[in-house]
Amino acid sequence: METKWKIDTTHSQIGFKVKHMMFTTVSGTFDKYDATITTQDDNFDNAKVEFSADAESVNTANADRDQHLRSADFFNAEANPKIEFNGTLVKSGSGYQLDGNLSMNGQTKKVALPVEFGGIMKDPWGNEKAVMAVEGKISRKDWGLTWNSALEAGGVLVSDDVRVAIELQLVKA
Repeated sequence: METKWKIDTTHSQIGFKVKHMMFTTVSGTFDKYDATITTQDDNFDNAKVEFSADAESVNTANADRDQHLRSADFFNAEANPKIEFNGTLVKSGSGYQLDGNLSMNGQTKKVALPVEFGGIMKDPWGNEKAVMAVEGKISRKDWGLTWNSALEAGGVLVSDDVRVAIELQLVKA
């Protein structure tokens, strides 16, 4: 029997981290997002995952930086308003791996990200919840996010590597 799970946005965070000036880390989130995960019963093996985030909702707690991230130098949010992932949650050792296509900035690339599954339980109001964390690394250049500035002392302003940091609480629909 097919089961649908939705993100509980009040208890989830879609985040990322990137090195700035080669030595400090800047964190950000997407504030507007949605996902549906379709499982067979409560078994998350081979679950279908459909996710989208509004590129305009990027939030690094700095208005000027956020505006730059929305521009054609990065997400080009006006021309490409959605960041989307479509794929499958695949059993991998003692955990899972998220395999599929990530689309942003008008480009689609395959990704594989490790997932830590925290289990399923009922909340105090009788809702069935599942929790998982997705952490991994992607290269922003793979999606044409190539803007940068060389530093006088060597290196670059923004690292190529972006660490994905996602905490999800799902509720059974």
